[in-house]
Amino acid sequence: MKNPFLGLALAAAVLVPHVAMADESPLAAFDGGIGVDPIAGLTSTGVPVLNVVRGVSPGAFPWRISALRAEVRQDGRIKVDGRGLLLTGGNGIGTTGGQRVFATLFCGAPAAATPSSSSSAGVALEPDGDFYIDDTLTPAPSSACDSPVLLIISAGNGHWFAAGIPRSDER
Repeated sequence: MKNPFLGLALAAAVLVPHVAMADESPLAAFDGGIGVDPIAGLTSTGVPVLNVVRGVSPGAFPWRISALRAEVRQDGRIKVDGRGLLLTGGNGIGTTGGQRVFATLFCGAPAAATPSSSSSAGVALEPDGDFYIDDTLTPAPSSACDSPVLLIISAGNGHWFAAGIPRSDER
């Protein structure tokens, strides 16, 4: 008679952690991406204004990204699946420019946003611009992430190439 109870106890011990993990909602999630346009606009005198986001300068040339999905868990674990991150200008047009990229999550209002990044060594872009990041952010983000901004940044020079579009629960 002990065996049925032992089997039930073992099954519960195995299933309960998986159920608990499945219920954990993400800290931040992104569905879709925007490639960088280095120029945000012009001043009234015609001087270009750089497209600086959360203190991070843009790449020197425009970039495009065809797809991006990302999720950040409460413990700082981040997974980013990017597709087609390619240059859209200059002599390297249609290529990755040999870049490596990492992800930085900013939480909070623009003036006081706190950054948390995946490994700054980055991951190499595949020839077609695809990349995958599976890492843990440091420092760990706070338990709440208001106004989340996710930037995909060059490991070589620290400039941003793409941004995530925050996922809406309404979709």
